[in-house]
Amino acid sequence: MAEQSPGKPEHVAEFGKGGTPPADADGRLDAPAFHRNHAAIWSMLSRFLADRTGDVLEIGSGTGQHAAEFARQSARLTWWPSDHLDSHLRSIAAWRAHFKLTNLRPPIQLDASQRDWRLAERGLPEQFDSIFCSNVIHIAPWAVAEGIFAGASRHLGPGGRLFLYGAFRRDGVHNSPSNVAFDANLRRDDPAWGVRDTADLRNLADQNGLRLAELVEMPANNATLIFARA
Repeated sequence: MAEQSPGKPEHVAEFGKGGTPPADADGRLDAPAFHRNHAAIWSMLSRFLADRTGDVLEIGSGTGQHAAEFARQSARLTWWPSDHLDSHLRSIAAWRAHFKLTNLRPPIQLDASQRDWRLAERGLPEQFDSIFCSNVIHIAPWAVAEGIFAGASRHLGPGGRLFLYGAFRRDGVHNSPSNVAFDANLRRDDPAWGVRDTADLRNLADQNGLRLAELVEMPANNATLIFARA
């Protein structure tokens, strides 16, 4: 568990799983992974987002810490968080209340595996400058990856980008022994989970009018895949 600093919530969210905060907490969950990776992720995202205006949709916002931090870093962008777990939605809302960021919108409950997310019915824009998804598709059935690419095809604006962060196999080959073990552990927990392959994701992009524009190597044997319109 990551070391806690004064005033920081002590409970931890497990991505892909539920978990209700203690009754006396304000609902904020704290993910150790956020403290390890948020600076590196923003360094990568800021190359594209730092000077832009518009809307960013986050798929699987988890605790909400990334959404809060990145909204704080980019005041000209409006950040729209989403998740499918009630405990995560409570945590996202609590982090939003804690930081009082006007450009961080209330979270919506979203099943990303659906082909049509019906965003307009939920009061969201129909078009986004970017879609961001961190550490989701390896702890979800393949249908979630399919839904994300279908959603990106429908909702990315001209020149928009889909950012997928996490561990990936590279054309059938793991890039580290730790990711071999990570993949095995995921599949043991749920046979529908697992580290996804860049070749499969490129094919999924092709099917949805997208292309892999860049693979950015990240710390701890992770990467960000950046997709653009073909």
